Amino acid sequence: MGSTGHLLVARSGGREPELVQRARSRLGKLESLWSRFRPDSELCRLNASPGRWVALSPPTVAVVQQAVRAWEATGGLFDPTVLPALEAAGYTDSFDALPQEQPVRPRPDPVPGCAGIEIRDDRVRVPPGVRLDLGGIGKGYAADFVAQELRAAGADGACVNLGGDVRATGSAPGSDAWAVAVEDEAHPGTDLAWLALGEGAVATSTRLRRRWQCQGRELHHLIDPGSGAPATGDVHSVTVVAGEAHWAEVLAKAALIAGLPAGVALLETHGVAGLLVTEDGTAHRAGPWERFVAWSPNCPGTSPASAG
Repeated sequence: MGSTGHLLVARSGGREPELVQRARSRLGKLESLWSRFRPDSELCRLNASPGRWVALSPPTVAVVQQAVRAWEATGGLFDPTVLPALEAAGYTDSFDALPQEQPVRPRPDPVPGCAGIEIRDDRVRVPPGVRLDLGGIGKGYAADFVAQELRAAGADGACVNLGGDVRATGSAPGSDAWAVAVEDEAHPGTDLAWLALGEGAVATSTRLRRRWQCQGRELHHLIDPGSGAPATGDVHSVTVVAGEAHWAEVLAKAALIAGLPAGVALLETHGVAGLLVTEDGTAHRAGPWERFVAWSPNCPGTSPASAG
């Protein structure tokens, strides 16, 4: 999934190493199903079969179904049909293998949207001209999937972090809440806040990472579906707290593309908490953000040590 992952398993009767290994294997399997950089993945097979029904595994059908629902729920701000636009912007290979200086490419078109995608039992059909990228929902959905499997296998608690998409469930070791740091994307190595979660998820979307150059312009991987080009605007990072990691991931991306104040309104409409950081460094809260904050630079009387 092009990211570093962390797995934490709490109080599992001595079976922690076994459960962690099982979770690692599951993540490897999900990546093999959903990667657009693996020609033998189910996603690539679906994208190579426009207009035809393609039989897929239950996890792949489920994540495609959730991606279509997310497109509907965000009014198209989140859109998994951005793959041609990503390639047009230069994101044609795994990011660690991507040349940082890209050639000039054709002017992008608006992305087609999900209206023509059909899902029936274990089969999916995409119309001609539509190819999917699951990068905007896959890590979060995988974190949710693995966290739930760990609990079902007997873990008292589990925390799965895939590239900053975090799902926490059950009992945290030595505490009544899981502590999740929100990094300041404009100043790597420093934190904007520490959050305390009893059960739930945190995800951050930013256009300050996964960047490359084209004729002196910086481009990035977050596509505005309306233009088909990398998103521009006043918001550079959004962090969302929600019940599930894939939903937090979806809404963070949608709010970033929407910008202020529409992004704040979107998060509050969906009943989640968020923090939107604009180009001038100002952090704008949405929903019940303060309910989850254990420490931040603007909370006097607390510190990272006391928040842990």
